[in-house]
Amino acid sequence: MATTSLPKPSIFRSLAIQGRVIRALLLREVITRYGRHNVGFLWLFFEPMLFTLGVTALWTLLAMQHGKGISVAAFAFTGYSSVLIWRNCVNRCNLAIQPNLALMYHRNVRVLDIFLARIVLEVAGATVSLVGLAAFFIFIGLAPLPVDPLEMCFGWMILIWYAVGLGTLIGALSERSEIVDRVWHIFTYLLFGLSGATFFVDWLPTKLQEMVLWLPMVNGVEILREGYFGMAFKFHYDLAYVCSFNLVLTLFGLALARETGRRVQPE
Repeated sequence: MATTSLPKPSIFRSLAIQGRVIRALLLREVITRYGRHNVGFLWLFFEPMLFTLGVTALWTLLAMQHGKGISVAAFAFTGYSSVLIWRNCVNRCNLAIQPNLALMYHRNVRVLDIFLARIVLEVAGATVSLVGLAAFFIFIGLAPLPVDPLEMCFGWMILIWYAVGLGTLIGALSERSEIVDRVWHIFTYLLFGLSGATFFVDWLPTKLQEMVLWLPMVNGVEILREGYFGMAFKFHYDLAYVCSFNLVLTLFGLALARETGRRVQPE
C-alpha cells in the first residue's frame, strides 16, 4: 500500500509557527509574572525605570561630578540601563527550563523559544526605560539631546546582541548544574563594577583601559555614550572585537540550547 509523505513546511511557514509560539510564551510569561490586576504588565517598564531613576536622583542630589560639563542624569541612565539589559536577560534565562518543562510536550516549543520569550520581555522593558528616562530628563532640562541617535541605537543593539548570546549560554548551562546559578550571581556583582556603567574608559589609566575593553559590554556602553554625548568626550571601543565576541558567544549559546533541548525530558 503506497504511502504519501507530507511536504516539509517552508522556512517562512516554520518562522511563522515559531513566531506564534514565542508570542504565546510571551503572553504566558507576562500573566505569570505580573498577573492581571493593578498595573499588571506595566511593571515590566516601571521596574527598570524606577531603579535607574533612583540611582540618577541620588547622584544628582549628591552633586556627583563625573567629568567637566557632563550631565549626571544622562551619565546615569545611559550606564544603568545598559547594565539592566544584560543582567536581567541572563537572570531570567537562568534556571528557566525546569519551571517550563511541561511545555516541552508541545512539539513546536523549544528550549530556545523559552529563552527568547524571556529575553524579548527584558529587552522591551530596558529599552522603554532608556527612552522614557531620556525623554523625561531632556524635557525637564537635566540632560541634553543626544548628538547621534543612530549611533546610540547601534550601541544599544550591540548590548542586546551580547545579552541574547550570554542569556542563551547561561540558561543552557544552568540546566546542567545549579552551581552555574550560584556562580553567575557572584559574577554579576563583579561585572557590575567593571561594566562601564559608572565610568568612562578614558578616565582610567592606560593599562586598565586595555583590560576593561576585553569586556564586551564596556565596548557597547562606550558606543552608546558616544552616540549620546558626541565628540565632547573621548570614547574607546573595538567594534571588530565586540562583534566577533558576540558572534562566537551566540553560536555557543545556540549550540548548547539545541543540545539541551535534546536532553530535556518532560516529567
